Parts: sequence; structure tokens; C-alpha cells
Amino acid sequence: MLSRATDTLCAIGHFCRGRFRTQQALVDLNEAIRFHRFVLQLRPAGHASHPSSLHHLALCLIERFHDTAIVGDLDEAISLERKALELSAPGDPSYDISNDCLATCLQMKISPQVSRVSSIRSVATEYEVSQVIRHVIFEILETAPTRLLHTHTGTLCDRDSQISYFTSGPQYKQLLSSALSYDPVERACHIHTAVSRYFRFVMFSHRWGEGEPILHDIQGRAIYDMPPSGGMKKLQKFCLTALKRGYLWAWSDTCCIDKTSSAELQEAIGSMFGWYRRSHLTIVYLADVAESGSFDSSHWFGRGWTLQELLAPDTILFYTRNWSLYKNLESSNHKTDDAVLEELTRATGIASRFLTNFTPGVDDARSRLQWASSRRTERCHYLPSHYRSSHP
Repeated sequence: MLSRATDTLCAIGHFCRGRFRTQQALVDLNEAIRFHRFVLQLRPAGHASHPSSLHHLALCLIERFHDTAIVGDLDEAISLERKALELSAPGDPSYDISNDCLATCLQMKISPQVSRVSSIRSVATEYEVSQVIRHVIFEILETAPTRLLHTHTGTLCDRDSQISYFTSGPQYKQLLSSALSYDPVERACHIHTAVSRYFRFVMFSHRWGEGEPILHDIQGRAIYDMPPSGGMKKLQKFCLTALKRGYLWAWSDTCCIDKTSSAELQEAIGSMFGWYRRSHLTIVYLADVAESGSFDSSHWFGRGWTLQELLAPDTILFYTRNWSLYKNLESSNHKTDDAVLEELTRATGIASRFLTNFTPGVDDARSRLQWASSRRTERCHYLPSHYRSSHP
């Protein structure tokens, strides 16, 4: 939730800077600087977006220097871009952007007559933009599951197939065309927003039952074309639900991991908390809860693996046996519904503050171990590091 709030603050900063450009009201630029300073505090050194946050603030300071001739703003912008370069690798689009901006700043410093910020703008070629898009795609997919189900077709896609769907589709052509009209930093932000939206994915949480399809059952086939029975019907319903909610990609532990590969299985186990945390939505299917039932009757809350699947996601929706929303509560996130949170606390013994804003670590270690102690699992190592502690 914090990461999304920070992204929102960053977007507000961009909006204020854009409004300054059209209306030339310095108050808007000052607001943009204030928001970007706050974002920089929330993305400290070590954060993946720290270099770009340095650059966003630098651009605002350069614009204010152009408007007010305050030398301190230009000096700070130079310092920020130098820090951004130290944190980027030559050849990365972000490095080239900061390097160009630093060169412009230094030119402005030694030649006061070069004072137009528009000189930072560069005319990019289609090839250069395509390389930036490709870089962003790999950056985003690096922290996503390797295999995902394509909800439109029902096919299982590896990373190359996911990229192919995007680059051969209309969204890529539209992005390539629109990105050419932006300046470097706005272009990067525009591309990141568009690519992130395309590759949003939904995670599935459920209890395994009879006839669950595994990777080799569906590889090279469309799940919508397969007989709708048992676990396959559940998988089809999950993908269809994700599709109806506007998502192109979905992940299920039954068929998106090659469990014949011990290395892949162990890597997936270690990555799973992060996948649930980074998902745009987690759908929980309670097969043992009737439309009018309650959480108290579900065995989902007694399983070891589902603990992280409850705590990690920012956004979660519970579905009952017939695939209707829990208590027919039309919501985009049951974690923001006070009535649902109260029931979840009663069913799990976990305070609502942990349900909505769980942070990995050893704080309240005894409570975390207590949450897990009443749950069952087939594997003895199910307890993720987020809950472990050296306490007895």
C-alpha cells in the first residue's frame, strides 16, 4: 500500500509540474518540488526507484532556476543528477537521461545565456524509444512470476510469450507512437505506467482439491477448451473472473510452476510472498463457504500456506463456492471493508492493522508464530522468513 501511495504522490508531482508549464504559476512548481522531495524520502538510497526520483526532483529545480535564477536550485539539481548517475549503469536508459540532464545543467552553469529548460528535451528515434520500452518490460517482469495464464485465450505463457503478446499487439504500437512526443523523464514515466498496466497480474489462493491440473496438463493447450470438471473448472472460473475484472494475466500455484524441477519449485517458494505482495489483485476461492456462509466454516483459514496469501497482498477479494463475492459485497478490495476485516480478525486472530499493512520482520514475533501455530501444512518448511524468529 505504501508503494502505491508513493506512486500517487509522484504522479501528483508530475501533474503540478505539467500545470506549471501550461499556466506558468510558480506555486504549482513549488508544489511539484515539495511532492518530489517527499517521494525521495519514501524511496531512500537502495530503493529501485531512487535514481529516477532524484532525476524528477532535479528537473523541477532546473525549471525553477530558469524562472527565478536562484543559483542554489541549479547547484542542487547538478548534485542530484550526479547521485543518480552513481546509482545507474552506463548503457541504461536512466543513465543516459541523467547524463544528458547533467550536461545541460553544467552548460547552463558556465553559460548563463543557455537558460531554457526545453534544451533538456531531445528528439528520440523510434529505435531509442523501443529500447527504453524493452528495458522497462524486463525490469517489470523480473519481479513477476515466470509463467502466467493469458486470460483472453486460456493459454499458459512463459516470459518470452508474454513479451511477444505485448510487442505484437496494438498497445505496443500506440505506446511507441505516443512516447515519441514526450521529453526523456516524462517519456520514461509514460512508458513505465503503460507497461505496468499491461502486465498487471492476479494471484490465486485456494485449497487444493481433486483433479487439480498441473503444468504438463495444460502446456500448449487452452484451458477454456478442456473439459470443465474438478480442478480444471475451478481454474477456468478463476481465469474468467480475472478477465471480467479487466486483467490479462493470472497465476495459479497448480499449473504455473514446474513441480518436477526441484530448483524451480524452491525458487517459487522463496518468491511467492513477493509475488502476492506485487500482485494487483489476489482472488481467494473458498470452496467450502456457501453464498450465505461465513469465514468461520472455511478450512482455508486453517492451512499453513494461505497465511502469507492472506497477509502479503494489498488488494484481495474473497469468492464463495458458486463464485459470487463474499456476502455479495461489491468491492474492489475486501481489505478496505470494515465488516470483512472484523470477520477476518475473528476467524484468524490477526489484528486488522496486520491484515491491511503487514510488514516482513521479527517485530511482534510471538504473535506471528502464534498465527502460524494453529495452521496445518504438508511441508515442514512452510513458515516463510517473514514469520520466523530466534525466540523460543
